[in-house]
Amino acid sequence: MTGARAASPVPVAEAKGLFKRFGATVALHDARITVLPGEAHALVGRNGAGKSTLVSLLTGLRRPDAGTLAFGGEPAPAFGDTDAWRSRVACVHQHSTVLPHLTVAENLFLGRGSASALRPIRWRELHRRSAELLGAYGVDLDPRRRAGDLTVEQRQFVEIARALSSGAAFVVLDEPTAALNAQGIARLFAKLRELRCRGVAFLFISHHLREVYDLCDRVTVYRDARHVVTAPVSELGHAALVEAMTGEAAAAARDRPAAARTAGPEVLSVDGLTLPGAFHDLSLTVRAGEVVGLAGSASSGAVRAAETVAGLHRARAGRIVVAGRTVRGGDVPAALRAGVGLVPEDRHLQGLVPGRSVAENATLTLRGRLGPFGTVLPSRARALTERMIRDLDITAPGPSAPVAALSGGNQQKVVVARALATGPRLLVAIRPTAGVDVRAKEFLLRRIRQAADEGGAALVVSDEPDDLRGCDRVVVMFHGRVVAGFGPGWSDDQLVAAVEGMTGTHEEGR
Repeated sequence: MTGARAASPVPVAEAKGLFKRFGATVALHDARITVLPGEAHALVGRNGAGKSTLVSLLTGLRRPDAGTLAFGGEPAPAFGDTDAWRSRVACVHQHSTVLPHLTVAENLFLGRGSASALRPIRWRELHRRSAELLGAYGVDLDPRRRAGDLTVEQRQFVEIARALSSGAAFVVLDEPTAALNAQGIARLFAKLRELRCRGVAFLFISHHLREVYDLCDRVTVYRDARHVVTAPVSELGHAALVEAMTGEAAAAARDRPAAARTAGPEVLSVDGLTLPGAFHDLSLTVRAGEVVGLAGSASSGAVRAAETVAGLHRARAGRIVVAGRTVRGGDVPAALRAGVGLVPEDRHLQGLVPGRSVAENATLTLRGRLGPFGTVLPSRARALTERMIRDLDITAPGPSAPVAALSGGNQQKVVVARALATGPRLLVAIRPTAGVDVRAKEFLLRRIRQAADEGGAALVVSDEPDDLRGCDRVVVMFHGRVVAGFGPGWSDDQLVAAVEGMTGTHEEGR
């Protein structure tokens, strides 16, 4: 024996042999994960792989049917002991839990402390403690500021500060970058690295594999409710990671168009479009057979421009023509009649009615085809939905299943299916692969390309190179104006530089 072996650090969180079943559905089968102090540990897998179920067990929201959980070497608290769970694990959810009508301070201490006629809230003390808490994590915000006036990035930091304020050294981050632009992601990652130096550990859940390589030390892959592999990120290449997630060898990257396709007549013509505070003097065209990318960060105006084309906003100036027909702004039914299909930016807020079935959500724009005189024949709605389920490879128990019960990727497929079901001349797809796994992402992008190949046209809005790689052209917006345009052969570095405003080259704008 040449010397004593260094003691292994005690995990901040450890799960072993977890089983969880919901009726006939096996959500977790002998699942496990170990997170070490100060570690950024990625958890990846396709939609439905078991990630959300694992998080619900790690945060005490559900009991496992079998298996063990431990934090800092101690058994997990009793189920229902909320304060004990908060002191061991915190969670920043994908969808913000910051209440917009309350102040920053009120959000930070919501649900903690007591107030009554005998013990009123001491506002000065609350604001002082809030300022100290925010300052400790390097967040420069006025505690009295209304949360609804914060940026998405600022709300994210408020959630992280609130999560850590209970003393937990382990934080679950569920898709924390979903609503952030490139600069916001960079600032978030810088803050997370600072916190790691203080011993805070993170379980980082993301569908963006590039972020896993940028931030994390190790990665755990789940597939079909089971643990597949845990390995240092540096030892698991991209192709191997995708294969572990899907169970298949990674498909070759989608072919980037080697040369401009032969496009047909103009399907979309936007001329001098202006929406104050969002974009100014925007002009672009999309022809039949084309998929055109519209790239830009959250403040670029790209999303608002696409929404305006789809009728969600009324421009102050300019003209929108779809298939030779001038479309009045701010009129969604008029845009639908002109042949515009929309995949909105946020499926939860804009794309789905969560209390309704798959069929009801999938046929919202098809009311004229479901029965005579505006009526809905259930058999016709069911037949149309069953065809959409087949065409879009949607995993669902059936048309009558509640859409809220589907995984995120399958919910997104329902939204895309509805947009395609009208046979649109122009498909406007805003961040169409947000929150979906790698396989679903490739599938959805292929369907968008197919819609163009069949004689339509598509406008894809995103700042993700993967979403835009199959586009024939990419137009880049920055602070409300077109600043660059790329034909076939653009590089990721060129795109990122243009999106972040570091280039003024305009190679092919229209």
